[in-house]
Amino acid sequence: MNWLGEIASNPFYEFTIILVLAALLGSIGQLLKQPLIVMFIALGILVGPAVLDVVHSKDNIHLLAEVGIVVLLFIVGLKLDLRIIQSVGRIALLTGMGQVLFTSLIGFLIGIGMGFSTLHSFYIAVALTFSSTIIIVKLLSDKKEIDSLHGQIAVGFLIVQDIVVILVMIVLSTMRQDNESPLWHAILQTVLSGTVLVFLTWLAMKWMIPRLSKFLAKSQEMLVLFAIAWAVFLASLGEIMGFSGEVGAFLAGVSLASSTFKETISSRLVSLRDFLLLFFFVNLGADLNFDVIGNQVGKAFVFSFFVLIGNPIIVLIIMGVMGYKKRTSFLAGLTVAQISEFSLIFAGLGLSIGHINEETVGLITLVGLITIGLSTYLILYSHPIYEFIAPALSIFERKNIKDPFLQDQTGKTYELIIFGFGRFGSKIADILDQQKEIKYLGVDFDPQVVQQEKEAGRDVVFADMEDPEIFDQIPFQTSKCVISTVPILDSSKHLVETLINNDFKGKIYLTALKAKDQALFKESGADKVLIPHHMAATHFYESYLKKQLIDPVN
Repeated sequence: MNWLGEIASNPFYEFTIILVLAALLGSIGQLLKQPLIVMFIALGILVGPAVLDVVHSKDNIHLLAEVGIVVLLFIVGLKLDLRIIQSVGRIALLTGMGQVLFTSLIGFLIGIGMGFSTLHSFYIAVALTFSSTIIIVKLLSDKKEIDSLHGQIAVGFLIVQDIVVILVMIVLSTMRQDNESPLWHAILQTVLSGTVLVFLTWLAMKWMIPRLSKFLAKSQEMLVLFAIAWAVFLASLGEIMGFSGEVGAFLAGVSLASSTFKETISSRLVSLRDFLLLFFFVNLGADLNFDVIGNQVGKAFVFSFFVLIGNPIIVLIIMGVMGYKKRTSFLAGLTVAQISEFSLIFAGLGLSIGHINEETVGLITLVGLITIGLSTYLILYSHPIYEFIAPALSIFERKNIKDPFLQDQTGKTYELIIFGFGRFGSKIADILDQQKEIKYLGVDFDPQVVQQEKEAGRDVVFADMEDPEIFDQIPFQTSKCVISTVPILDSSKHLVETLINNDFKGKIYLTALKAKDQALFKESGADKVLIPHHMAATHFYESYLKKQLIDPVN
């Protein structure tokens, strides 16, 4: 491969080789249903000294890698929506914090047991706690589960993780300062610098950004250019003030998070982020010394096993204690069965400070490759996996969580039963409440939703529509129809099958998100498949557009 190294000695040819190999590996990754992050890490190893030894312009690649991290943290801050955490209540906060604490504690003990030093064990343990928001959101969106209960809970505690990693990086970045300074001096300097940085960010949010962004919004190109310049400026300012550039970039994103133009900026920067992160992983792979990390392979498999199995179990236990059904807990738990790009950035920060060595960075990188690669398949095939192991998961479910309302339904009748009290289901209930003529029963498997609806005076019970036992207690036989607003095909099929097996004579309505899924839902045996967006558009046309455009009032 010497000829390849000679060609790559020209920086332009070097970049050409890297990009061509990136496109090739990306195509292979797409066939294997692997996220780009896995293929980028593989690319970094491939072009590094251990294989092709293509990377010679290390300064150029390192600069692009730093800019990529800045853009990544900027987008994280830009998309930081605390309302998502609020929407799923304390479950996101408690699950997120609980998973971080237990994973880091157990990971630390495993590290100590394997002979790592206390400091190295700390870095490994913390790196194991963070899951990739980018990968999880992409996979859940592709599966149309981002708006499901487990999807919202997962996104909620992933945001909690993102906040935790930023705070940890802030603390670590202060350790870059002169070790000869007294501890109180370092703490005081950190507090003062942090206060100044946050105050400057607040001033920009209050006065500069609203005025400037309105002017720049006239040209989307200028708006995006300003956003990048602002991110890099605050990242540089963070470096000057003793923090890492990542902290400044994150604050830059937060300062624009309330802007009406954040979606425009974010959508245009995502491709740039993915492109620049390519060089972060190339830079990482080029620095890996396989002679040093070769002995870490066995340990990497042990830590990977803990992440793949232990992290979901931790989430199962926490959510089970809080009263959630095993299905919701399991599907949410699978989203933490990998470490994230933040884990690698965190390890790189530790290496630059001098806290850990290349061996530990290599170990964390190997764990990233293994867990991201395998967890992708776990999430893609989460429902068949759940069906297979569901009986064994009952130990993670509270036995006394049954809704007392379900215990005695003697003499009660309902004309309508609504499964799922999300946006669609609750709106149906709102209309029924206004009519006051139809008696209905709501069923939802989110205990917080059930509690809120009960406080509002509605008959809503806590149960999972995939649990066949609930039909022994819910008076569905006297109902004229059953509506499911849960747009999940497997769950809908299970509901229809159970109702038919129990000789239900009424109408069954299912909900799908897209027209192309309508036929699949219809095949399950439903009388009608509802598509909320189509219904809303039809109502708007019949009630407003038709009268305005076709039958205008003279």
